[in-house]
Amino acid sequence: MKKNILICWIAILALGLIYSYGFTADKKLAQTGFQFLSVVTEARAAAMGDAFTTVEGNSMSLFFNPANLALMNTFMDLSINQNKWIADMTHYSASIAFNPMYGKYGTFGLTLLSVDYGDFIGTMVDPTTEKGFIDTGTFGPTAFAIGFGYAKALTDRFSVGGHIRYVDQKLGSSTVPVGEVSEGVTKEVNNDLSVWSFDFGTIYRTGFKSLVFGMSVRNFSQEVKFESEGFQLPLTFKMGISMDVFDLLMENNAQHKLLVSVDAVHPRDYSEQLNFGAEYTMMNLLAFRLGYMYNRDEEDITAGFGVQTKFGDRMVALDYAYTPFGVFNNVQRLSFRLSL
Repeated sequence: MKKNILICWIAILALGLIYSYGFTADKKLAQTGFQFLSVVTEARAAAMGDAFTTVEGNSMSLFFNPANLALMNTFMDLSINQNKWIADMTHYSASIAFNPMYGKYGTFGLTLLSVDYGDFIGTMVDPTTEKGFIDTGTFGPTAFAIGFGYAKALTDRFSVGGHIRYVDQKLGSSTVPVGEVSEGVTKEVNNDLSVWSFDFGTIYRTGFKSLVFGMSVRNFSQEVKFESEGFQLPLTFKMGISMDVFDLLMENNAQHKLLVSVDAVHPRDYSEQLNFGAEYTMMNLLAFRLGYMYNRDEEDITAGFGVQTKFGDRMVALDYAYTPFGVFNNVQRLSFRLSL
């Protein structure tokens, strides 16, 4: 049975590679929309350079690899996150997951993501003015995604998971000319768009120490368009590997862990990337994290830390991540987690 599961996992990876590297190799035109879906909002993952495909997480696993949700060992997990993004934008996300009957029926989760883009000044073409346009006031674009996820451990080593989301982006309304600009005839265009998005992934624990392999496909959707130009969501294929390297150095060490994770990333709208992450945990209380993202325009090194403590059966954690962002302001993320 385990041999068949391994063959199945390898086949899934092979098909993913064929699709990702074969059929999309000539389509990297950077024509994807809803880019907020590709922004990491959770502090722990961000501090580890987004190398999170095979990292045992919690309810937030739905945003990275839904299969990891099957590894949740508590009944309930809640996560709330804030990401102070570039250009005064703010991302908020939350997730909650339930693991009834210790995973007998799988693990269920809900996610929510929203974006505050701030206020923008609207303009409209007006050839009768000296500037050629007039102000139409301020407007505030918004975006959100709400999702449902499910994961199941098929064996003690192999898990699968999926995540379906309803995604919506509102860019406000536009006043555009009809016919010749000089005629002065205009119409209102509502720039709202929504679409369904799908994520899925697998996790395979090899049985050798804590070595784990995994893959995920995120933001799979149909093509959509606002007016005339069609685009897809930021489809991303990832393969990852991770391990607690202290397993190789010492036996039965519960006080110290050094998790190292590597992800190979194939986005639809950019060339291939590599994410590296490391997390040192001391006495299951304090964690220090570093990451490096290779082949990015502005991002590279990431860092952060986390603290967690138990109150009876409850576990509370607080995580922070800091990311230098080149010509933009530095990005800071904060996450709160509660497990029961």
